[in-house]
Amino acid sequence: MASVSTQHNTRVLSGMRPTGRLHLGHYHGVLKNWLELQHEYECFFFVADWHALTTHYEDPTRIPENTRDMVIDWLAAGINPGSATLFVQSRVPEHAELHLLLSMITPLGWLERVPSYKDQQERLKERDLATYGFLGYPLLQSADILIYKAGQVPVGEDQVAHVELTREVARRFNHIFGREPDFEVKAEEAKKKMGKKNAKLFDDLRRRYREQGDQEALEVARALLEGQGNLTLSDRERLFGYLEGGGRIILPEPQALLTKASKMPGLDGQKMSKSYNNAISLRDSPAEVERALRTMPTDPARVRRTDPGDPEKCPVWPFHQVYSSESVREWVQQGCRSAGIGCLECKQPIIDAVQAELTPIQERAREYEAQPDLVRSILNEGCEKARDVARETMDEVRHAMSLVMS
Repeated sequence: MASVSTQHNTRVLSGMRPTGRLHLGHYHGVLKNWLELQHEYECFFFVADWHALTTHYEDPTRIPENTRDMVIDWLAAGINPGSATLFVQSRVPEHAELHLLLSMITPLGWLERVPSYKDQQERLKERDLATYGFLGYPLLQSADILIYKAGQVPVGEDQVAHVELTREVARRFNHIFGREPDFEVKAEEAKKKMGKKNAKLFDDLRRRYREQGDQEALEVARALLEGQGNLTLSDRERLFGYLEGGGRIILPEPQALLTKASKMPGLDGQKMSKSYNNAISLRDSPAEVERALRTMPTDPARVRRTDPGDPEKCPVWPFHQVYSSESVREWVQQGCRSAGIGCLECKQPIIDAVQAELTPIQERAREYEAQPDLVRSILNEGCEKARDVARETMDEVRHAMSLVMS
């Protein structure tokens, strides 16, 4: 099946479950990446509140407050609602409709083999996860992506399998429903709307690609289609399919946009997580930040101040790798190994750097905390924009599946 068009390649979708106030792990693992993406792509960032219910359905009461706190942290970190669309998943019910329709064609085995399905069942043994919602959440993720025809999905390596599932689902959907009656006739009619000169160029490029496998001709033809302002979205997708030899591409296949793994550990060296009680929140006060960092564990070999240590065995060292300059890291390596500096001395540059990073974020957070109507308005606007895009996709899906009466 044909690959996604240039237009869809420029759209990015990413979401986070509403867990409340965010911490440094979120900032370095997700938000910093979003800050870059919002200037390079058309970004849709969403609160995945339905996904929160797949594992914590028994107590949803904190979701509204957690949503508000999380979005304030997004905004405070620099996510710009003028550059990206921020919305809440459950406020765009088309996600649920597409999820339902995709569930009609998705083999059960595809969901059962998603690696995170068994992993989370093992990790969350205390929860009752024998529900359809938990089994089907990777397909809901697919619906989240496909309803915006997102071309790029930023994920870590552990989430690549979810994007692959989405690609398989899109391919299956297009194979079943993209073979519309009189497809070639409709494609030829659409081509005429381009004008004689462009239609002739399109035919030439299509022939070069189909007969000679000329990839450059394919790219030029794609760009030609993107530049045709008088084509409807359906006509454009039809011509993309016609160009590459398949049927009409209704749901383009996304690509995984691999993100670097966060190097921000927790205070005890494990992954930073509120559930591990080892996190520094973005809105922790300077006193709380200092207390947390001053009391974090160090190399167990340094029982006394005069004992030499090994930075590689100390939970403080990864913080230096994130926050300190090369000269400071050299000072730490030499001072720790020779017992020339104490652990509190070693921690001070980290305390200063973390507080310097958090100060502007916290100032912006206080501004948004004082303006709840502004935060609500940003989400309302984003939900409307997201829903407009989702409705367009669902119109196409319903037509393709013969769910619209003529």
